Amino acid sequence: MSGLDPLSAGIGLEDVEEIEADEELAPKPLRADVWRRFRENKLAVIGLAFIILLILVAIFAPWIAPYGPAERSPGAFREPPSMEHWFGTDTIGLDVFSRVVYGARISLRVGIIATIMTVIIGLILGAVAGYFGGKTDGLIMRITDVFLAIPYIVLAVAIATLFGKSVNSVILVLGLTGWLGLCRIVRASFLSLNKLEYVEAARSLGFGHTRIIFRHMLPNALQPVIVYATIEVGAIILAEAALSFLGVGPVPPTPAWGLMVSEAKSTLAVAPHMLFFPGMAIFLTVLAFVFVGDGLRDALDPKLK
Repeated sequence: MSGLDPLSAGIGLEDVEEIEADEELAPKPLRADVWRRFRENKLAVIGLAFIILLILVAIFAPWIAPYGPAERSPGAFREPPSMEHWFGTDTIGLDVFSRVVYGARISLRVGIIATIMTVIIGLILGAVAGYFGGKTDGLIMRITDVFLAIPYIVLAVAIATLFGKSVNSVILVLGLTGWLGLCRIVRASFLSLNKLEYVEAARSLGFGHTRIIFRHMLPNALQPVIVYATIEVGAIILAEAALSFLGVGPVPPTPAWGLMVSEAKSTLAVAPHMLFFPGMAIFLTVLAFVFVGDGLRDALDPKLK
């Protein structure tokens, strides 16, 4: 079929589109099968349950947290966990539990928005590189090499200097540096898809590049993208915590988990709860996204198990 012009063979356009629709659907596992295999992975289910719980906590933070994120308790400085302050208080009397709850909003906001940026940039550049190949592929790969050579902490300092230290600056940094791996994954998928018969048939029919890329090829390259994006949310949350810890993220009294860990490092000996609870929140959140990502990988492609 690779050397055959469908029109010259008497195949109508509607017939070809129907064949292409079948080609798009065939490689995809049935949703019911994917969900069944996902549920068989107990760690993935636990991770998903934790993420759902975290989202609910972030949404209903004002009703869950007994104090505001910047509300001080006079005289309650570095108090250990108690019935009044479940996770204790910090050096200026802020309730650690309330700040961890509100911090879920920041972590999810950074993780989700930066991942969306990562997916958009990585998908477009990877698809263009893999589809066109040649000089276009070479140029995009050199661009990724340049970004790989720039430590994201340097870019974070530069953006923080230009726009100020804020959550939005962190999102911009992580969104601009997180697409490199995904770009290479999508490029590899498109290089393989380029050789398939239905792609060559679409070209022979005169379909435009945009239609071939986004309608016929991209749906068959989405499985690794979904897995990558899921794990990337956790990786970005961890990176945001690292930037906050290093002082190039949000500024106090923003209830960012990484910033809370940074503020607690000098009082670890006398108030370990200040570090333990936000640190545990980071650990469990990242682990949950990793579990879900691994579960999706096994469910979408059981041959990898």
